[in-house]
Amino acid sequence: MTFFVENETECEFPFPLEEIVKSVGEGVLEEEDCPYEVQVNVVVTDHQGIRELNREFRGIDRETDVLSFPNLEFEKEGVFLIDESMEADFFDPDTGELLLGDIMISADKVFEQARNYGHSVKREFAFLMAHSMLHLCGYDHMEEAEGLIMEKKQEEILARLGITRD
Repeated sequence: MTFFVENETECEFPFPLEEIVKSVGEGVLEEEDCPYEVQVNVVVTDHQGIRELNREFRGIDRETDVLSFPNLEFEKEGVFLIDESMEADFFDPDTGELLLGDIMISADKVFEQARNYGHSVKREFAFLMAHSMLHLCGYDHMEEAEGLIMEKKQEEILARLGITRD
């Protein structure tokens, strides 16, 4: 598994970003029984950076906490079926890894939401990472029932990793 992490901000996190990205990312993929080695790009940006992307890709002109850009379309969430004729579009030819997608996380929102929710910055970052990874695995929360499934999975994954609200 390869998780590329780029911090475009000057924010310093009180934990190693790469370690949390990797442990949470792998935790989600294990939960989803992903049959492939994957590649995910994670970019940590600021209010301005995420607002621009939110406006460009979603037509919403405001900051958000995380954006997910899945490379795959899922017929059913968490079911990794890739047509053999399309493999060249979804796998890195050098590593053979599945190009799962990209994640953009707002550092400003991580710190703000951690403060507002009364838990650690590490817990907030891990939560957003788990949330976004589930999006890359085909989950959504457009319907209330879908949101409840995502919330349950996020909490279970973080609990297994020992990243709880503290």
